[in-house]
Amino acid sequence: PPLTSPQRPHATMPHPSHVVVFGPESTGKTTLAGDLAAHYATTWAPEYLREYLERKGGACTPDDLPHVVAGQRASVARAAAQACRVVISDTDPLMTLVYSRWYYGEVPAWLADEVNASPPDLYLLLDVDVPWVPDAQRDEPGHRQELLDACVTALEERHRRYVWIRGTWDE
Repeated sequence: PPLTSPQRPHATMPHPSHVVVFGPESTGKTTLAGDLAAHYATTWAPEYLREYLERKGGACTPDDLPHVVAGQRASVARAAAQACRVVISDTDPLMTLVYSRWYYGEVPAWLADEVNASPPDLYLLLDVDVPWVPDAQRDEPGHRQELLDACVTALEERHRRYVWIRGTWDE
């Protein structure tokens, strides 16, 4: 069914459904999140980490993770306050957990707790079947499949509901 009501197409809800676009870097998460929000006339929360690192002017460290998770949660809360039945986000703390394990070899206990605090309703898991598009913050072109496998493991270990998204950019 459509996500907007014919009677009140822009009505907001106190607790909209939360959908997270999820997966390795350079799989189209940001583009898909924005396109879905536009299609369903709702709001979306971009990846806070990008904004944070642009302001910081350097690489992410373990000390940055609490700021990144808090910033993403705040971004989702702002988007949810204006959402029409569903809010879409371009990442969540579970992706931060995957990257923490990948880059730093560990997951802080507070991050594991944060992942379990308020899971989204659905994940859209993007496959690595589209071409790599480089940018200043992407650094793992040769490891996208391994990162995808880590994403699947993280979702399945936590029994999270997810749907695979596969195909070309246009598809």
